Amino acid sequence: MRKKMQLNIKDISGVFMLLVFLVLVRLFEEKLFYDPLLDFFRKEGKSLPEYSSIRLFLGLAFRYGMNMLFSLGIIWIAFKDRSILKLTAGLYLVFFVIFVAVLFTALNAEEPNLLMIFYVRRFLIQPLLLILFLPAFYYQKRVNEKPDAGESTGFKNDS
Repeated sequence: MRKKMQLNIKDISGVFMLLVFLVLVRLFEEKLFYDPLLDFFRKEGKSLPEYSSIRLFLGLAFRYGMNMLFSLGIIWIAFKDRSILKLTAGLYLVFFVIFVAVLFTALNAEEPNLLMIFYVRRFLIQPLLLILFLPAFYYQKRVNEKPDAGESTGFKNDS
């Protein structure tokens, strides 16, 4: 019989706690991080506010790092697989470099594309990658599971 992924009460509590931490990052974003773009996008401004590039980068990196650590914790609890954890950590780092490069290129363009800045920044400040990775890894794990001899796959002609 194949081994099923099962979460116990300790795992569920851990995931819940990490989700609470992700929510707290969001709730205290204005106190924890330097990000003049928060108010800008809330008020739907027409021209970018003055900002310190270094402070903005550090604020985004800190927030992304916190979201990444909490997300990696959730992925670890869900799959308990080092290869998935390493792959996810690597993807987070690669995406961070790409998103930051795109964001600062867009911010420093002669005519900044505000919509692109808004959406790229969203990937840096929200745990959107977790929402993409969890179902993807779950699906991959299910596809790679092979039924044991004599076990039904669920198809009609499986007799």
